[in-house]
Amino acid sequence: MTKVIAITNQKGGVGKTTTSINLAASLALAGEEILVIDSDPQGNLTSGLGIKKETMKNSLYEMYSGKASVEEIMLQTMIPNLYILPTSMDLFAAEIELLERPDRENTLRNILQPLKKRFRYIFIDCPPSFGLLTLNALVASDSVLVPVQCEFFALEGLSLLIKLLWRIRGGFNEGLSLEGIVLTMYNRHLSLSQQIAEDVRNVFKSKVYDTIIPRNVVLAEAPSFGKPAVLYSPNATGSQSYIALAKEILNDNDLLFKN
Repeated sequence: MTKVIAITNQKGGVGKTTTSINLAASLALAGEEILVIDSDPQGNLTSGLGIKKETMKNSLYEMYSGKASVEEIMLQTMIPNLYILPTSMDLFAAEIELLERPDRENTLRNILQPLKKRFRYIFIDCPPSFGLLTLNALVASDSVLVPVQCEFFALEGLSLLIKLLWRIRGGFNEGLSLEGIVLTMYNRHLSLSQQIAEDVRNVFKSKVYDTIIPRNVVLAEAPSFGKPAVLYSPNATGSQSYIALAKEILNDNDLLFKN
């Protein structure tokens, strides 16, 4: 059964896109059918998976505007089993156009409905703000995965986000749940990172994944080569952490991943 997961945090620079790319790639390498949706007009997910924006005929904007179907937009990435609905800067216009539509918050959910039998997971990479694009992603999703940077103010921002999610649940999507919280950009040499990780675990307990994503140069380098880190340098600490996270999500420690 397909699960739609929004990867979101209103704070920028916490590793949303890095998590979207490498978690999706890890699951696809494990043999799962995966779709990722680049719902951020900056398009970093699209370029990070090796899609050249100048060669795209259609993008997520055309899907929102009704000018192209999902099948016309969807592209296969370099990884078998991993597909993407790419985006471009045009997506900024979609947020403005949605304002004038009735039932505007359900646009993405209606579009994705035919795909729910095809993929094991659909991940939506959200922009670092709360607007109609993020609202559409949350209404279309079954759950939310929240990357949290192990730095100051992380817990305060996370608490505000959780309150917002429960409002979405009460007003637009009563089935929305918290999939989990993944700690990112962890530096084991800094006491602040250790304290933030401990504080988040004390508050959110079992909703925090055991896997922690460290600061790692490979995670920063890989997007410039248009590759997930798990392909660019599969044995790097950051890559291995995302593979471990994928295993944790699947709850199958014996799962064998291909490099």
